Amino acid sequence: MAVINAQEKHKLKKFIKDLKNFRGRHTELVSVYVPAGYDLNKVTFQLAQEQGTAVNIKSASTRKNVVDALEKMLQHLKLYKRTPENGLAAFSGNVSEREGQSDVKVFSIEPPTPLNIRIYRCDKTFVLEHLENMLEIKEVYGMIIMDRRDATIAILKGKTIIPLLKTHSEVPGKTRAGGQSAQRFARLREGAAKDHYKKVAEYVKEQFLKMDNLKGILVGGPGPTKYDFVEGNYITNEVKKKIITIQDLSYTDDFGLQELLEKSQDVLAEEDVVNERKIMTRFLNTLAKEPNKTGYGFNDVINKLELGAVETVLISEILDDESIEILEKKAEEYGSKVEILSIETREGAQLRDLGKVAAILRYPV
Repeated sequence: MAVINAQEKHKLKKFIKDLKNFRGRHTELVSVYVPAGYDLNKVTFQLAQEQGTAVNIKSASTRKNVVDALEKMLQHLKLYKRTPENGLAAFSGNVSEREGQSDVKVFSIEPPTPLNIRIYRCDKTFVLEHLENMLEIKEVYGMIIMDRRDATIAILKGKTIIPLLKTHSEVPGKTRAGGQSAQRFARLREGAAKDHYKKVAEYVKEQFLKMDNLKGILVGGPGPTKYDFVEGNYITNEVKKKIITIQDLSYTDDFGLQELLEKSQDVLAEEDVVNERKIMTRFLNTLAKEPNKTGYGFNDVINKLELGAVETVLISEILDDESIEILEKKAEEYGSKVEILSIETREGAQLRDLGKVAAILRYPV
């Protein structure tokens, strides 16, 4: 399943939000979903038939609104020579807020991931739940950090680390109790370590073996323990196949989870969280070393965009839609790249605190 990037997510969110505001007085708002790879001609043929049937609707106002909505939809679909790669979601209807007044509009979006459902429906509201489902984060990574004393199991969902459980071993410390031989103490420690590995492996199996949409597992920890755990016969093969990286860490607690995420960036290169970290780190480094090659705050960034000086605009997802649209339009006008950052990462929170907008410049200003 494709990962939706921040810009696609924002565009889809805004599209859904705008269409949710419309209400028909009767079942007169038309929703059409064309699946990826489906013949668009079959859809237009069906809509033309529905238009012919709509003349039998008893209510004159509803009849007019449905016929007009279908006509507007048919005209819009003629703009497409073929079905877009991921399919098409199109909506039309009378969106006038005044009774008896006609303002028939059509809206469409090529979804960021493939549509696999075909829909034609007339209702009082547009059918949007299938687009809303695309905004849900479905893919996750498992995270295991451990040493001989402790283990933490978590998942990475989107940009958020969610701890699942922590466990502590019964492995004694390196100082043996009086009267114990070194060999016996070493055997006790080794036996306790194996019990610890078995317990962690059982937890890992419980959490990850049947987890839907698990893309991979990240493993880390100080010293050789993690390798003993992974390479020993503790984890079931089905789970072991999911391990995509093993990292040396300094910590096993919540700091360890952050460290594991940071050190696994190469294998998570396609995930938005990594891209956000990279772009925000670049901005902060530039701000520290060459502050005149940066900007932050809405007005400052707009001014620098209009000078043609901006290479990349960084926008927090919590900035209002109107301001985002203004920035995106200016960026397009001056050939600047746009990155929309969530507030779920530390870097995203830093951007929020800087005024929700920042920029990396092409040259000093």
